[in-house]
Amino acid sequence: MGELHLEIYVERMRREYNVDCTTGKPRVAFRETVLQRSPFNYTHKKQTGGAGQFAKIMGYIEPLNPPDEETGKVNTVDEETGKDLEFSNQVMGGSVPSNYIPAVEKGFLEACEKGSLSGNPVTGCRLVLEDGGYHIVDSSELAFRIATIGAFREAYRLARPTILEPIMTVEVVAPGEFQSAVIGGINTRRGTIIDSEVRDDECTIVAEVALNDMFGYSNQLRGSTQGKGEFSMEYKVRR
Repeated sequence: MGELHLEIYVERMRREYNVDCTTGKPRVAFRETVLQRSPFNYTHKKQTGGAGQFAKIMGYIEPLNPPDEETGKVNTVDEETGKDLEFSNQVMGGSVPSNYIPAVEKGFLEACEKGSLSGNPVTGCRLVLEDGGYHIVDSSELAFRIATIGAFREAYRLARPTILEPIMTVEVVAPGEFQSAVIGGINTRRGTIIDSEVRDDECTIVAEVALNDMFGYSNQLRGSTQGKGEFSMEYKVRR
């Protein structure tokens, strides 16, 4: 549904059913990612009265794909596997027993559920486990999972974390006389004009705009084109 449809339904619920509605702007699915490699060397050690906890892991985190040098855009999905998170085990010599490796991977995935910048999930990240250490009594799956979460958060701060937002391709069709008004409206929403064409007294404008800046645009477009303009948008990329 468009925003006008929703406004009409909300008003009908208030008027016909006497139900008051609390409305608000939809939430955008932001994501976090890293832009550079960051090594970690983390030891989790906890000693209590009985058996303690001990786990040591060494390695690094890095982006799945390096940022584009020209545009700065980030591709957060591995093109071969289609995944946005990857765990790689490169431990040699049994410094981390094989039965603890799944706990390290589980800790990495758990740490990526909530980034430290905005609390949104982390995407486009790879964790490589290279070395570590264990204690024959105190080591456990829990210890290695906690160690991985701590190591990830420590390395994440130094890996140039950044917030990604969804970018939409927006196509606006309106009478040619309103072309400047439409372009001005897109510019106020941090949009980038990609293409503009005028044909048969009708203009078509294609732009890239962040989804977070598109809420309320239908009302603005109707107001600036006397109700004659319309638009469509589709997801393009995160950046």
